[in-house]
Amino acid sequence: MNKYFLYILECSNGSFYTGYTTNIKKRYAEHTKGTKKCKYTRSFPPKNIAASWPIGNDLSLTLSLEKKIKKLTKQQKIALIKHPDTLHTLA
Repeated sequence: MNKYFLYILECSNGSFYTGYTTNIKKRYAEHTKGTKKCKYTRSFPPKNIAASWPIGNDLSLTLSLEKKIKKLTKQQKIALIKHPDTLHTLA
């Protein structure tokens, strides 16, 4: 059974990168190492994991939430990071 996580990284250029994974520790290591799978964060390495949420085994929900987060403005992402419990309002 896969358990998906959504995450937001704060990048070195002040931007936020949003993604999903089944292994957040491994995926963050890939981002910091700048592997080929991490095109954006090779250019703008992550400073930290700004927020993360366990979603469960529903890939469809995970992808839907990821898409909605990516469409948020920077200020809306900052608000979500400050109040992570509000993620459910995007569902």
